[in-house]
Amino acid sequence: MQAHQYDPESISITPAALRHVRRQLRQEGAEALVLAVTESGCNGYMYELAFADAELPDTRSFRFGADVRVEVAEDHWPLVRGTEIDYVVEGLNSALKFNNPNADAMCGCGESFSIRD
Repeated sequence: MQAHQYDPESISITPAALRHVRRQLRQEGAEALVLAVTESGCNGYMYELAFADAELPDTRSFRFGADVRVEVAEDHWPLVRGTEIDYVVEGLNSALKFNNPNADAMCGCGESFSIRD
């Protein structure tokens, strides 16, 4: 397996995550997945996902294929730049996973992260 090459000016999405996000967008009747970050969790920041029906102001927009768009607010961009979005299945659980090159540490539950100075 080849290591993921991070592009600091973009985000990327694995084929499994692309299929999952595509299904979710159809189910929600949405046009885009919004990737955001909130100050929360046991380690400083937490990923937050939402759906958007139209392009949002002051965001970076990334297209994957003809039908999947991910939007990141400009003020959240420094925290997630270069992130790879993956979809993992572990036993009976499945979830989106964020491989963030900016994260210095992750909490034990994998829900929050801290950023190096």
